[in-house]
Amino acid sequence: MRVVVVEDDAGMAAAVVDGLWAQGFDRVDHLSHGLDLLTSHTGYDAVILDLGLPDVNGYLVLRQLRKVSSVPVVVLTAEGDELAVVSCLRAGADDYVVKPARVSELAARLEAVVRRWQATDYRPAIVVTGDVRVDLVARSVEVAGQPVALTQKEFAVARALAERAGAAVGREELMDEVWGEKNPSISRSLDVHMGGLRAKLNRPGLITTIHGFGYRWDR
Repeated sequence: MRVVVVEDDAGMAAAVVDGLWAQGFDRVDHLSHGLDLLTSHTGYDAVILDLGLPDVNGYLVLRQLRKVSSVPVVVLTAEGDELAVVSCLRAGADDYVVKPARVSELAARLEAVVRRWQATDYRPAIVVTGDVRVDLVARSVEVAGQPVALTQKEFAVARALAERAGAAVGREELMDEVWGEKNPSISRSLDVHMGGLRAKLNRPGLITTIHGFGYRWDR
């Protein structure tokens, strides 16, 4: 499981990161600013979010994140009163843990919210189209049984399309999900990464361009 800890207290963050590594998590990263999460959330299976961040209030980060992603969020904060808990849950948090947290309990709660998310999100863990295999959990791609090395952004684009195989995905939706924003420079970046992805997969017709709208990963 890939987790990001959004926490401005370096000591607290280090304790959580080290504890989750010890619990066997595949990847545990640390961000100290909420805005960084909004541009990198697609790389993670779950988020641990503090409310007292130096740049943007955690509640606002949560609301903004929910506009573009359903990634599970566990709020980890010193605020333990009923109003804070209710506000976070209504803003889109999946669970709420009061500091100081026991790492084993935090790990169990993360695993639980990810299981619920995977059960209700109706998106497969592995997508196979012809001889192209995309493992959305392991973040790996194979073509004709051979691994294909994709950049982080190329994989994020492939993931966004493959998990919706057969459905049209708009350019703006892709930019929101992969980059967390949309503007002319991001639009150009999408074109570049789409070209790189298609070249590496080398399967013409797998990703169809829908002119004036976006793309479709064909079944």
